[in-house]
Amino acid sequence: MCKRPGLLLSIFVLLVSALIVTFGVVDVELESGSHFGFGLPAQVPLLFATIFAALVGSFYLKVSWKDLEKGMAGAIQVSIQAIIILILVGCLVGSWIQSGVVATMIYYGLEVMTPRYFYLASLIISVVVALATGCCWTTSSTVGVALIGISAGLGLPLPITAGFVISGAYFGDKISPLSDTTNLAPAVSGSELFEHVRAMMITTIPTLLITAVIAFMMGNTAQGSDGGRIALIQGMMRAEFNISLWAFIPPMIILTMAMMKISAIPGIVAGITGSLILSLVRGSTAHETLEVLFSGYVPEYLETFSKAVTPEAMNEILATFSSAFTAETTVTSEVFSQVGGLLTQLFTRGGMTSMLETVCLIVVALSLGGIMEVCGFLDVILDSLMRHVKTVSGMIASVLASAFLANVFLSEQYLSIIVPGRMFKRAFEERTWKDGKKLAPVMLSRSLEDSGTMTSVLVPWNTCGVYVSSVLGVATLDYLPYCFMNWLNPLVAFALTALGIGIIWRKDDPEEAA
Repeated sequence: MCKRPGLLLSIFVLLVSALIVTFGVVDVELESGSHFGFGLPAQVPLLFATIFAALVGSFYLKVSWKDLEKGMAGAIQVSIQAIIILILVGCLVGSWIQSGVVATMIYYGLEVMTPRYFYLASLIISVVVALATGCCWTTSSTVGVALIGISAGLGLPLPITAGFVISGAYFGDKISPLSDTTNLAPAVSGSELFEHVRAMMITTIPTLLITAVIAFMMGNTAQGSDGGRIALIQGMMRAEFNISLWAFIPPMIILTMAMMKISAIPGIVAGITGSLILSLVRGSTAHETLEVLFSGYVPEYLETFSKAVTPEAMNEILATFSSAFTAETTVTSEVFSQVGGLLTQLFTRGGMTSMLETVCLIVVALSLGGIMEVCGFLDVILDSLMRHVKTVSGMIASVLASAFLANVFLSEQYLSIIVPGRMFKRAFEERTWKDGKKLAPVMLSRSLEDSGTMTSVLVPWNTCGVYVSSVLGVATLDYLPYCFMNWLNPLVAFALTALGIGIIWRKDDPEEAA
């Protein structure tokens, strides 16, 4: 018979697990020259944290290995769809790069974008695409990759661009009725989908407006590159890829299927199919076209450009590819090689193999989450929290904090909604407040998304953080400060509740019904 963990033990296990992960991931050089942390890939410390939690559960709580195994398998099963999408997105990115889809979007984006409005435009574009698709992952791996390329072309910092792309993608994902989390949160809390969406507007719209103002203000101070650099990037992409308006067909296929409310997996497969046909029509062999689905794309000419460090080598390339480069391409050989290296790094990606590390991290992280849930560590902490909650703002703060902690310790966005939602649903149904009122279920579902959905991408070992950083090529901790939408949303939600703004009560209360 397994024992229920005590509060102190639960907190101890969470803190030790957090310390193991933190010490394993970080690598800070101290003034003395020594290092704090090992700087390891997150999979390794997460594995040891999983072993530690399993040992406590097995030897102290007497949880059987069979139950621990079921907990791990059950947690991993939750993310099977996400893993399939990850693998397909790897294929999508590789095929889109080879067929010229990504290069075409970057090429024409450089034609119309200016540094002053780029951050704001990135935010708005990501919002629109995520609203249409209902998926922040699809948005990040399609227009997000293109916007990162345009940012590099304009000479703007990639982490800032990534922050605004993520902010827009997660706003759209949160509000769109097509989103899985937008459907999951009301299902867990017992609210209705469109009531849930309307309730989220109260906290999400103000946060988006604040983020938009920040994007505009940061754009006014942005220092972009000159036209010669942009012309050079466009010339290099013309030399490597076939730039054509036909390349917009695969993205349009995905957007159209999303607006038709077709699931993400068939939509991504259709986008892959469109790009494969485009590659074959443009002269690629069947072997080359299909190989990128597994191995990703490796540029044919860009690496050569990156090695042209002398004026003679640069001039030879300009002569060889005279049809690609224009008279505006007047840069030094140093800039020429730097841009070549940047584009090589940008376009050397995609394929199933590029997602194997991410899939590995998901499996290990969810194994930890499954053990935490089976052993009951989080349930004990949440129960203790509820005994000290005396106000509505305290209740909402508890949900927000619990969802964030679930993202940190369970490492999965879905679990950050399911576990706290399942725990707090009973409290929302039973707790009576002033004048005999009870909070409406949408207050729970809204709070779950305000924190669970929005903060998942800010945790380096969370499935969302791992996925987005791998797709955009920017480390989680680098883009985190600029994801204003994501970390401001929980703060705005709590502030509005504390001020008594946007609190929704149950409609079946006698006073409300009258």
